[in-house]
Amino acid sequence: MGPYLNEYMYQEALDICLEEHGFTGDNKQPEYHFSVDFHGKKIQHEHWVDFFINKKVYVECKAIERLGAEQRQQLWNYMRLTNVRIGFLYNFAPIKDQCERYYYDPEKQVMFMW
Repeated sequence: MGPYLNEYMYQEALDICLEEHGFTGDNKQPEYHFSVDFHGKKIQHEHWVDFFINKKVYVECKAIERLGAEQRQQLWNYMRLTNVRIGFLYNFAPIKDQCERYYYDPEKQVMFMW
């Protein structure tokens, strides 16, 4: 699609690509939202992840100059709060796309990049 487009354009294009590769229905949930419980009560604020794939993998999309701590922490928090073990942080950057892959170990509460 080329550089310098809005993040939502890239998300829609990725959605089309996922469908073309057989990810449909419950296997691909775009704009997946979840809530968090705290002390047994639901916090009203909802979090939104760009894609939840096979009910196992989060994909968070960005369209910024470069990924930084804020974008990584957003994905890590989503994974940690929901015990989702695998996450992809994809940046449709102006010059060269970036993809970072993470694994969360809920037992040790440690995040690994792979």
